[in-house]
Amino acid sequence: MTLLTVEGLDVFHGDLQATFGVDLQVAAGEAVAIIGANGAGKSTLLRAIIGLTPARHGTIRLEGEDITRLSCDMIARRGIALVPEGRRLFPSLTVEENLRLGSARARPGPWNLEAAYDLFPAMTDFRHRPAGMLSGGQQQMVAIARALMMNPRLLLCDEVSLGLAPAIIGDIYACFRRIRDSSVSLVLVEQDILRARAASDRVYCLLKGRVTLQGASGEVALDAIRAAYFGEAAA
Repeated sequence: MTLLTVEGLDVFHGDLQATFGVDLQVAAGEAVAIIGANGAGKSTLLRAIIGLTPARHGTIRLEGEDITRLSCDMIARRGIALVPEGRRLFPSLTVEENLRLGSARARPGPWNLEAAYDLFPAMTDFRHRPAGMLSGGQQQMVAIARALMMNPRLLLCDEVSLGLAPAIIGDIYACFRRIRDSSVSLVLVEQDILRARAASDRVYCLLKGRVTLQGASGEVALDAIRAAYFGEAAA
């Protein structure tokens, strides 16, 4: 069953066009990776899906319902959550206060405080610490857990590995299997080709706002992915 369908999506920042006719599909239970260099339009695409940046043309559907013009709040209530680039926690609030904010408009589901601490046991050690005092890796755990507290059907993760040590990145990516086992589909925006390919069922590559490659992650050759990533296929 198709959970998310994006068709012909054009998104602008003022007069500057950021995406050009992007098509994307995410099946229920699937992990989809969106790769590309800085400025490829990856974050813009996620912001359009969640309703933060309006689409100029095209449609976004969640289980067949057109959500293109809905507000962020209405989209969140239908089951899409975003882990934003840079985490965007409330630095003066404790970890647990940040998590509880995620559950303020939660849908029914398995994700609560107990499940969040079970997913990231280390959070129990700093649950009463202000989020602004945490390391980058600790903040990323909280950001993912906060989004899960909404009990989404679809979790959008924007550059969750950015600026983190490899060991921390490995721990964070290891949690995605358990998240998927809770019937949450994933969209992972990533610059790391190998990590994105390994963590996903299908991969899309964006270059200057356009999809240059898509396919099953295990079937698309690395050379083809690199060529699409750097624009060599169009040369």
